[in-house]
Amino acid sequence: MDDGHLLRYARHILLDELGIEGQERLLASRVLIVGAGGLGSPAAYYLAAAGVGQLVLADDDEVELSNLQRQILHTTARVGWPKAESGKLALAELNPGVRVQARVQRLLGPDLDDAVAGVDIVLDCCDNFATRHAVNRACVKYRKPLVSGAAIRFAGQVSVFDMRSDDAPCYHCLFPEADEAEELSCATTGVLGPLVGIIGSMQAAEAIKILTGMGESLAGRLLCLDALTMQWNNVRFRRDPQCPVCSHRG
Repeated sequence: MDDGHLLRYARHILLDELGIEGQERLLASRVLIVGAGGLGSPAAYYLAAAGVGQLVLADDDEVELSNLQRQILHTTARVGWPKAESGKLALAELNPGVRVQARVQRLLGPDLDDAVAGVDIVLDCCDNFATRHAVNRACVKYRKPLVSGAAIRFAGQVSVFDMRSDDAPCYHCLFPEADEAEELSCATTGVLGPLVGIIGSMQAAEAIKILTGMGESLAGRLLCLDALTMQWNNVRFRRDPQCPVCSHRG
C-alpha cells in the first residue's frame, strides 16, 4: 500500500475493525456485480470508493432516460450507452485505481460460471427471478458468498447467502423457484429512487464486511424495509434440508 492509498482510504484505515490489513484485503479483492441499475449503481460506487481491486460489472441493458431517477451510476449524456460501459466510465472517474471489467451481456451458462468462479463475492443487483436463481446456483456450485438485494415501490430487502459454510441457506431455500411466481417490475409499478440507494448501499456494506472479515453478516437473516414508515423487519430463516439446489453440500 502506497502513500496515495493511505490518504485515499484513511477513514477506513482508522477503523480498528478494518485497519490497514482490511484495506489490503479490499485492494486484493474481486467482486462481481450482476446488474448496473438501481441497486448496482450505489453498490458499485461504494465498492469502488472503498478500493476493491477488481469489479466485474455485468448488464446487457442500455441507459434510458427513465432510469436516471434512481440509477445514479449513469448520466443524461450517456443515455443509449450500455449500462456496463457507462458504469465503467463513472467508476474510473471516481477511483482510477480500481480495475473495472464491463460485461455487456446477461450472464448465462458457462459465462456465468466463469464469472462467478473468478471472483471472491457476488452481488445480485438484478431485477428478475430467473437471473437471481441462476446466479444462486452458480454461487452454490463455486461456494461463493452471495449478497442479494431487491426493491420495488416502497419495499426493499437484503440478505446474504454465504456458501462457504456447509449449513448456510441458499437463495432457493428462502425463495423457491416457481414458474407461477408473480414478478413485479419498476416499469409498471414504480419504485422510490432513494430506496434502491439504501438497499444497494447495504449490499456494498455487507460485501465489505465479508471481504475484510468484519462483524456479523446478514447470513440467515432477511432484512426488510418499508420506506413509507421507515420501519425495518428482521426475518430469520434456515437452510432447507430438501433444497434441490444446495442440499448436496456438507
